[in-house]
Amino acid sequence: MEDLDRKALRLGGAGGLDPDCISLASVTAVTTNVSNKRSKPDIKMEPSSGRPVDYQISITVVEARQLVGLNMDPVVCVEIGEDKKYTSMKESTNCPYYNEVRAIFYMFSSLDVGTVYSQPEHQFYHKWAMLSDPDDITAGCKGYIKCDIAVVGKGDNIKTPHKANETDEDDIEGNLLLPEGVPLERQWARFYVKIYRAEGLPKMNTSIMANVKKAFIGENRDLVDPYVQVVFAGQRGKTSVQKSSYEPIWNEQVVFTEMFPPLCKRIKVQIRDSDKVNDVAIGTHFIDLRKIANDGDKGFLPTMGPAWVNMYGSTRHYTLIDEHQDLNEGLGEGVSFRARLLISVAVEILDTTSTEIVSSTEVQVEPVSNISEVSAHWMVTVHWLPSMSEVSAIGKIEEFFLFGSFLEATMIDRKIGDKPISFEVTIGNYGNQIDGVSKPTAAKKKKKEGGGESDEEESELIQQNSSEDEADDDGDLVSVSSTPPMKPVITDRNYFHLPYFEKKPCIYIKSWWQDQRRRLYNSNIMDKIADKMEEGLNDVQEVIKTEKAYPERRLRGCLCVFTFSRFVTLANKDQNQAGRTKLDKERLKSCMREMESMGQQAKLIRSQVKRNTVRDKLKMVQNFLHRLRFLADEPQHSIPDVFVWMMSNNKRIAYARIPSKDILYSIVDEETGKDCGKVKAVFLRKGFGPAGWTVQAKMEMYLWLGLNKQRKDFLSGLPNGFEENKAPRRSPCLQSQVFQLRAHMYQARSLFAADSSGLSDPFARVFFSTHSQVTEVLSETLCPTWDQLLVFDDVELFGEAGELRDDPPIIVVEVYDQDTVGKAEFIGRTFAKPITKMCDEHYGPPRFPPQLEYYQIYRGNSTAGDLLAAFELLQVRGRAELPPIDGPTDSERGPILPVPMGIRPILSRYRIEVLFWGLRDLKRVNLAQVDRPRVDIECAGRGVQSALIQNYKKNPNFSTLVKWFEVDLPENELLHPPLNVRVVDCRAFGRYTLVGSHAVTSLRRFIYSPPDKTHNNWASAGRPTHTMQDAFLLLFISITRDYIFVLIRRSFLYPQNEEKEEKKKKKKKKKGEVEEDDETDESMLDWWSKYFASIETLMEVRDRFCSILFYSILFYSVEFYSIQLFSILFYSILFNSILFCSILFCSIPFYSELEAEYDNFEDWLHTFNLYRGKAGDDDEAALDDDRIVGRFKGSMCMYKLPLSEEITREVGFDPNMGMFQSIPHNDPINVLVRIFVATDLHPADVNGKADPYVVIKLGKSELKDKENYISKQLNPVFGKAFDMEATFPMESMLTVSVYDWDLVGTDDLIGETKIDLENRFYSKHRATCGIANSYSVHGYNVWRDPMKPSQILAKLCKEGKLDGPHYGPGGRVKVANRVFMGATEIEDENDEHLALTVLKHWEEIPRVGCKLIPEHVETRPLLNPDHPGIEQGRIEMWVDMFPMDMPAPGPAIDISPRKPKKYELRVIIWNTDEVILEDDDYFTGEKSSDIFVRGWLKGQQEDKQDTDVHYHSLTGEGNFNWRFVFPFDYLMAEEKIVISKKESMFSWDETEYKIPARLTLQVWDADHFSADDFLGTVELDLNRFPRGAKTAKQCSINMVQNQAELPCISIFKQKRVKGWWPFVARDENDEMELTGKVEAELHLMSAEEAEKSPVGLGRNEPDPLEKPNRPDTTFLWFLSPLKAIRYLVCNRYKWLIIKIIVALLLLMMLGLFLYTLPPPHHPSNLGSAA
Repeated sequence: MEDLDRKALRLGGAGGLDPDCISLASVTAVTTNVSNKRSKPDIKMEPSSGRPVDYQISITVVEARQLVGLNMDPVVCVEIGEDKKYTSMKESTNCPYYNEVRAIFYMFSSLDVGTVYSQPEHQFYHKWAMLSDPDDITAGCKGYIKCDIAVVGKGDNIKTPHKANETDEDDIEGNLLLPEGVPLERQWARFYVKIYRAEGLPKMNTSIMANVKKAFIGENRDLVDPYVQVVFAGQRGKTSVQKSSYEPIWNEQVVFTEMFPPLCKRIKVQIRDSDKVNDVAIGTHFIDLRKIANDGDKGFLPTMGPAWVNMYGSTRHYTLIDEHQDLNEGLGEGVSFRARLLISVAVEILDTTSTEIVSSTEVQVEPVSNISEVSAHWMVTVHWLPSMSEVSAIGKIEEFFLFGSFLEATMIDRKIGDKPISFEVTIGNYGNQIDGVSKPTAAKKKKKEGGGESDEEESELIQQNSSEDEADDDGDLVSVSSTPPMKPVITDRNYFHLPYFEKKPCIYIKSWWQDQRRRLYNSNIMDKIADKMEEGLNDVQEVIKTEKAYPERRLRGCLCVFTFSRFVTLANKDQNQAGRTKLDKERLKSCMREMESMGQQAKLIRSQVKRNTVRDKLKMVQNFLHRLRFLADEPQHSIPDVFVWMMSNNKRIAYARIPSKDILYSIVDEETGKDCGKVKAVFLRKGFGPAGWTVQAKMEMYLWLGLNKQRKDFLSGLPNGFEENKAPRRSPCLQSQVFQLRAHMYQARSLFAADSSGLSDPFARVFFSTHSQVTEVLSETLCPTWDQLLVFDDVELFGEAGELRDDPPIIVVEVYDQDTVGKAEFIGRTFAKPITKMCDEHYGPPRFPPQLEYYQIYRGNSTAGDLLAAFELLQVRGRAELPPIDGPTDSERGPILPVPMGIRPILSRYRIEVLFWGLRDLKRVNLAQVDRPRVDIECAGRGVQSALIQNYKKNPNFSTLVKWFEVDLPENELLHPPLNVRVVDCRAFGRYTLVGSHAVTSLRRFIYSPPDKTHNNWASAGRPTHTMQDAFLLLFISITRDYIFVLIRRSFLYPQNEEKEEKKKKKKKKKGEVEEDDETDESMLDWWSKYFASIETLMEVRDRFCSILFYSILFYSVEFYSIQLFSILFYSILFNSILFCSILFCSIPFYSELEAEYDNFEDWLHTFNLYRGKAGDDDEAALDDDRIVGRFKGSMCMYKLPLSEEITREVGFDPNMGMFQSIPHNDPINVLVRIFVATDLHPADVNGKADPYVVIKLGKSELKDKENYISKQLNPVFGKAFDMEATFPMESMLTVSVYDWDLVGTDDLIGETKIDLENRFYSKHRATCGIANSYSVHGYNVWRDPMKPSQILAKLCKEGKLDGPHYGPGGRVKVANRVFMGATEIEDENDEHLALTVLKHWEEIPRVGCKLIPEHVETRPLLNPDHPGIEQGRIEMWVDMFPMDMPAPGPAIDISPRKPKKYELRVIIWNTDEVILEDDDYFTGEKSSDIFVRGWLKGQQEDKQDTDVHYHSLTGEGNFNWRFVFPFDYLMAEEKIVISKKESMFSWDETEYKIPARLTLQVWDADHFSADDFLGTVELDLNRFPRGAKTAKQCSINMVQNQAELPCISIFKQKRVKGWWPFVARDENDEMELTGKVEAELHLMSAEEAEKSPVGLGRNEPDPLEKPNRPDTTFLWFLSPLKAIRYLVCNRYKWLIIKIIVALLLLMMLGLFLYTLPPPHHPSNLGSAA
């Protein structure tokens, strides 16, 4: 590295460059591009995106709220792909509570998974998902579902928030299921995906049937029936099928209706071939909505096109079974051009209030008008090409020219070297000679009509001239897409090469595309900025890694690459170019804004970056890099990618894919592709995975793509010395130079394990031009030291000498594992560039001899080790001119030259001391147990052996602890060779069997550095000095620390005091609450009181975090120009950080794994995993964990000789122990282990629940708690303490497993966690028993450790050889010249409290101080071997350990789960008022209701209770005086009702549910001849509900709608409350309306109190209620008809009835009168007349 710095400074001095801007990478042999004639090769052989990965998806449905509907029975359906899961049904509620896991799938990553996976911790936790009606988008929100969604991949650790951290649950609007940045109120929108046409489709059927049809019918049809399928947000739409068409034209649009912004980020567009049996994908393209939209203030809606999108997939040759069909589905990188599709995307925000809108969300397919475009047959006609003035709607069609020259073809696999080989270059379908499509029949007809000539063999998208002498328009070029076949020449016994010497074959392809170069130019500009930035960031990381000076300078230098003004100038050039879409214009504006913003931020960061902040600023700059890469990715395609195929026997063998933008030419250098006009190393491979890692051929290619009218420049980038040959197939001719290459192969480290033994037999093969050599094979090692010089004589290179000096060809180094049978196995590959010396140069400093450098070895995308080597290329004109090779041939290894002395590192004498502690968990070898193991340590050819363990079963520890050996190692620590640890089993007859091995790749952490005694605190020696801001911050911490301890002690240890104070605060804040005197008895507190109080404290800390973070950033970034500014900042942080700093200094109860917090407890005893077996690749199931066959426990200490005498003169120095002084002996020791457990799980049963129980394993001992399994629970609280006796070291691995109990069959393992107790037991952090925050001799907070704090402190001082402790007056205690102050108000056992104060600050003690483990609760992940790397839940636990030779500890703390307390809730329904009138009277037509009230507690629907019916209420008033009695079990700490019941009649046992305490009251209208009518409801959360109104008039709907703003009470504190509450329901417009009021009295009593004063249900004895004083009209009419006549008829129609009766009587009298009158012919009348 020093040499690199000197080179960099020379370059900077020569050119006058800013030293900040000089790249270390630019002066290394790997990436030098001095002449700019060669492009940098990509060492990673395959893209990481697109590969299928397995994920686990877990969805927990917690509850639902505000569901629209009356008295419904809701059930939730979860659908993922084709799978559906349902929750259980909840009756008669619109606020159901589920808490069920309903979906766990193992599936491929898909569209929706990405949205969740991109969230923090890969999950949405306790978020509310808004429900809407897909058939009616105008209806608005239909309710909310609270759910958890997690997506977990291999190696992901999800940190689930603690179950008690569920604050603000009722804030639905502020806690919606939406990604960050998505607005809370989303609108409905229509997504229009317009499908216009496609071109270049491949054959999707065999030609046999087509030829038969042509023979009989005379019709020739295209062999594909395409249609387009669009998938978005779980919906899919299809266009019509275009029968038999390679050029289908649809002109259709697929319309999706979805909320905007959508939670689905990609649209999947797929061309498929319609088939009667099974439709097959032709090609797939994903449209990323984030790239075609901008959600900023000046952003734009998603828009795209009309634009062509190119689709890639498997080869175009049709086969019945396509093994690469997944590529056509969009999984993986396509190996061939398949088709291109003309589409556009638009989004329209809908106005849901409009009456004309279609409210359904069903996918619609509609026709659209054809896009105005130049006729397609322009591109297929050979003799008539479009004039450049004719322009289409999607861009002006231009003629492009692709030139390629094959300068070298080497590393050709021997399997294909026996037949002639040619290379084919294609762009789109241009150049495709084997499987290009036939001429479409429709296009032929058009062509004939247009007067063009027809040729059935012509391709649609490429003109292929069969005759070589047929000239082009300008008469000098012929399209040739493939090289002439040539027989390979043997390089060595493994590889061939093609004899491309003086003449290099070339290809020329002309093609026609829409001229959208500006899109690619803009991408190239941003990519080049990003490349420079990435190079600089790599330098910064290398400087930090190697601990070089001034990393901040290099970081400032890499921020200089933001040349935004140049980008703005260039990008604005083609504003009026034809075919510019709306997305082009908007993306340009967006890119300019983004780059301007990044430029301003970069300027600010450059001014702020300091040495102590360089890591933080580095992360910010890396974020810039990600943003630049995102902006540079152009969503609208233009020119397809270029494919280079190796052909043999007319078959495609291997390919390389080159993005067209990388070789695109521009007259402006910034716009030119990075590989345009440069010699590029191209590696041809077969495909994905291991098949693609072995190179089939290495090409040195020169590529140029540009407009045909610009082609005069296409040879300008060729190396000097080339001449153009004007023959029909032109090949440049050039002069040659002869060189000698010296490859100094020193060593490799951390190689891939390729053998079943866990090791490899590696050798390296070096390729340069057409030459190849190999190193020797070193057996059974992952860190070979070859120390070998490979000399390549007579290497002939073609080109000008000056350019070859500055830009020589690259060297390829491949590392293989030698197998005795079969072919050597590929391990990895790396690239290097040699340092070149010409004849006229002096071989000497500073360039020569070259220095050894590390080269990263890659296997696919993953690293497979490092190579330490140097390469030099020497020009040859005579052997005498070559520098001599120093050193004789190695006599032991035969004719092998070692690395010369000037290049090999300078060595110094080191001593390596090895601590041999023991071996653990050794597995069988060849079915035999390990009995007599031994450890062999080797480094740089020297080593030491441990003592032999005579009986591994009885005692796996070594009898001799420390051994040492001396070795010569490089002075440069970065060049230190690895240290190899091997464990062998010594068997009978002198046989040795390898058990396992481990390679310690870096010895830096084991290098001994003597403490600096001039420092006040030895522990801080060697650390970087603090800045002014750091000093002030440390001052602030020291000031606030004592106050923080008081705070945490109050909240963590004495939660009752905090609860009292909180109650007082709440009483002052909230009006209307009754003063209560609810004192908590300390005897009622238990461990769970401390547990939940700690959680509350943690929540307060979290709430303050944001403000602290803001002030902290400000504190560090602002220069202190004034004392006033500093004061403001200081006190702001002081005020906001008190609770937060408790995390740093006090006992926080919740940790992740303790090993993660305390560096695996490897403060002096390290654990080295022993590996055996072949390492697994990325796409294989094998993980390194599966290869672990045991563990070696020990340590190393390395120091340069001679050692300072000061250390050996120290008092008590034992020379036999070396640097491992004061370590305990490793004799077996008996220990009492106490395990405390409580868990969270993932489901194991089909029903989404589990029946968990705990199994503890320690050595051969096992404790099963199977009989105490917890039925149907995912959040069980085991609350168990398990005591086990163990003997270290034989029984040191603790395994805590959680199993799922099954009635039939074996129990299933849910997950397990393993803890190495031995490292904890011997750690200086004292992890045996956590240090409590206070010392108590009784109560729930009793001191657990058998040793008192004063005894612990005295022991630590004795072991550390410290003076003290000395206890003084006034709460003072002195240890090692440090004075600590403790509390003085405590009278009892004051020394113990003072000693505890010192223990909590033990890390401040010089030299021996370290952080002691506080009292804690560990949260550990549960893992299942069947699902490696994926968490199956988490377990909360802690472990205490007590040596059996010490005083016995007290009884275990009781952490048994709190039993729910029995309560009885008595609800008296007194009256109702203003209940809506539902019925019409049969007789009178009046509105009335037959009112009754129903009530129940949530979760106890089967215990519904009804009042009697208040019949015929005319005013909505009802009188009841009716009592409900609800007994229930309640957990006060969790605020949940506990219900135990069987889920169904088939359930084996009862399931325990924990449900929020909510009382539901409903008002109904009773009907006797039909179903009762629901009128309204009110739901009261018994822990926080609004106080009832005193009168019915004061009761309003605001008590429900604005509940959060009203003072709330808890029935568990208030005990008794009476008032009026409103009944509500939703009207036709889905709005809340008042439907009545109820006067109720709630009285909560404990079970004991209820037993003393019993009451009856309704109005029954005992303690009956009075009958209500109801109006006389309240009765059932058909049971009392006379009463009904009296009250319903007589009262209202009394006078009418009287009038009717009087009228009837008058009519009767009149009738009688008329009846009594004699008739006219009566005799009496006749007599009188006479």
